[in-house]
Amino acid sequence: MAKKDINWSELGFSYMATNSFVRAQFKDGAWQKPELLTDPMVTIHVAATALHYGQAAFEGLKVFTKKDGTTAAFRPEENARRLNDSAERLLMETIPEDLFMEALELLVTENLDFVPPYGTGASLYVRPLLIGSGARVGVQPADEYDFYMLGMPVGPYYKNGFNPIEGWIQTEYDRAAPQGLGSVKAGGNYAAGLMGDKEGKKKGYPISLYLDSAEHKYIDEFGTSNFIGITADKKYVTPNSKSVLPSITNKSLMTLAEDLGLTVERRQIAVEELANFVEVGSCGTAAVITPVASIVYGDKKFSFGDPKVAGATLSALYKELQGIQYGDIDDRHDWMVTLA
Repeated sequence: MAKKDINWSELGFSYMATNSFVRAQFKDGAWQKPELLTDPMVTIHVAATALHYGQAAFEGLKVFTKKDGTTAAFRPEENARRLNDSAERLLMETIPEDLFMEALELLVTENLDFVPPYGTGASLYVRPLLIGSGARVGVQPADEYDFYMLGMPVGPYYKNGFNPIEGWIQTEYDRAAPQGLGSVKAGGNYAAGLMGDKEGKKKGYPISLYLDSAEHKYIDEFGTSNFIGITADKKYVTPNSKSVLPSITNKSLMTLAEDLGLTVERRQIAVEELANFVEVGSCGTAAVITPVASIVYGDKKFSFGDPKVAGATLSALYKELQGIQYGDIDDRHDWMVTLA
């Protein structure tokens, strides 16, 4: 199929209308078959629980045109499972994994002309969304749910791509409460971080790092993604916290780190340990890995390697993961799912 006339290499990370998106509805105790919609404006009941009580969760995954010309998604079954973890925590109806995959295949095949070509560095970002659509005035779960899946071509999440940025530790606002919703991809988690992230950007920091909400002693995660620290003795260190979203990208990078001979440690990380890292990065679906050159904490500044060039270990991990996604490197862990 011929691709759309888009300047693929100049894409940022923003919404773009495509041919269609997918919706499946849960009504009368059962999921309906996924359907294609073209009008991006959807109708929802004014008393829907998504609007009043925050019954809303979403996912993010990417679809790539590989070197051999096929179109494949990166670990979509993990996104289906994580969305269901969110649904269970928010008392929403879970989505059968085969329905999730059916929706993904339908979305991609109907929008193949929007999947960026191989060699452009771009991908199709897919956003599954689950909301409570049933009407409730009392505080209780809905009896009806809408599952949407939309996609759009995207480039780098940050304008400078895979280059170091500066961060700071947000101490005025918390992202997630202990035993709260931090470990699921609920929409409210991101609303909770908006103010803190805005304050950071006002100060000139593109990314904010949050500490644990109970004691403010341990690293949790960045506002949009997981934390990675690399030590001089080749350890890959990432937080083990009940308030951190289990990142599929981080999970994959941990496997690749072991492949490359690093020792993986998933544990509590005291904020003072920032002084021990020679490389720091944030990782997630949107940006894959973003190297962090420095992090400001009060009157302290922790620096990690060259402020203008990503470190060797994060660069190797980034190259390895992107290589698998685009088909330049053997998919030895069977992560790519061919869709077209």
